[in-house]
Amino acid sequence: MDEWHLWGNHVDDDWGASYVPHEATMPQRQPGLWQRVGEYWWEGMNASEPDNAYNGKYDAQGKIVPIAQRATYAWSAAFISYVMRMAGAGENFPYAPDHAFYINYAARAAKGEIKNPLLIAENPTTYAPRIGDLLCFGRGRARNITFADLPTADLFPAHCSIVVAGRVHQLTVIGGNVDNDVSMQHIPATDAGLVVGPPWFVILKVQYQQ
Repeated sequence: MDEWHLWGNHVDDDWGASYVPHEATMPQRQPGLWQRVGEYWWEGMNASEPDNAYNGKYDAQGKIVPIAQRATYAWSAAFISYVMRMAGAGENFPYAPDHAFYINYAARAAKGEIKNPLLIAENPTTYAPRIGDLLCFGRGRARNITFADLPTADLFPAHCSIVVAGRVHQLTVIGGNVDNDVSMQHIPATDAGLVVGPPWFVILKVQYQQ
């Protein structure tokens, strides 16, 4: 929530339908905010990860990233990693530049392959998300991925947001790099709190007590 307030309390409930990227107005290119994205990369990634030198405007060599190539430097997973590190997840969280890395980790944990895991994959058709869980969907070539497909042999494009609130028939999530911003979205839910329909295909239950 602190990060969302810092970025100006942007809400995207039309899934980017009205968003047009432009250098002059793109949030991640603005002074103070492109450096903030750099903070997500620097603090969120492990020291051995070369992506930790990225930010919201420049690549690791300090060259400006053309708007058309910004997807190559997508920072939504870095945002999640940063939030988890700042929240005290410690060295056992699977920090990564790709959401699929910790989605697969959580899927393996659900199968009992990881001892004392910090994330466990849950099926959104049977598990109602709690505040602090990660809600994820596949992107691009992975848009049709299902819970049954996990874990996968390879990484795939995805996005995860953090559940920050819930009420009757609605969940509230916050994610990074949504409209090149830190954005809030409202997700419909059933009477039982289950997510309604796609694109969400997996929920990562965070073991905060760990």
